[in-house]
Amino acid sequence: MPLSCSRREARKRDRQEMILQVAQRYFLDHGYAGTTMSGIAATLGGSKGTLWNHFPSKEALFAAVLDRVAQAYRARLSQILDAEGDLEAVLLRACASLVGKITSVEAISVHRVVISEGGRFPELSRIFSELAPGNTRVLLAAFLERAMQRGQLRTADPLDAARALMSLCMAGTHHQLLMGQITSFGPEDVERDAAFAVDLFLRAYAPEPRSAPPPTPASSI
Repeated sequence: MPLSCSRREARKRDRQEMILQVAQRYFLDHGYAGTTMSGIAATLGGSKGTLWNHFPSKEALFAAVLDRVAQAYRARLSQILDAEGDLEAVLLRACASLVGKITSVEAISVHRVVISEGGRFPELSRIFSELAPGNTRVLLAAFLERAMQRGQLRTADPLDAARALMSLCMAGTHHQLLMGQITSFGPEDVERDAAFAVDLFLRAYAPEPRSAPPPTPASSI
């Protein structure tokens, strides 16, 4: 590739990264309904046409913002999900990572935006479901399916199992933050929620015991 093309592509990526950073903050501050392409363009200091050259709609821009955040998290989670590691230890690390992610200030803010405006903007809920919990669920399901194949977990639908594990992770601190019941938490809360989720999950998906062979009939005398 010619050097001029490389530099042009690099400038384009840098520009898109700047747009996504500004758009993420704008969506969180103004909500989905209150965000306009004109407003983001004004914040960037450029023309609306330049913004539209990178992202053809507000929906596409919101999807790109979420995908940028989700990709970074999925890369981190992929490293944690070590198929060769001890299952319980790996699940504890994965769940602690997940709880830490979903309880971050930005994750709670995005979730609140989706809840409050998803009814008026169905595309908002669809994009969020596909790019945030949806992709994470697929990644977890692939790991759990391998554990099932090795006999470490009972055989079941891996996507359902991943959904159950993620729901358990969201049942404590995340739910309280989302509902405004608490405003702060510490690392011990994250570890507690992860341990709670893994304990219940492993109880529910424990391998089924093998059937004992039938007793040998006593020889008749």
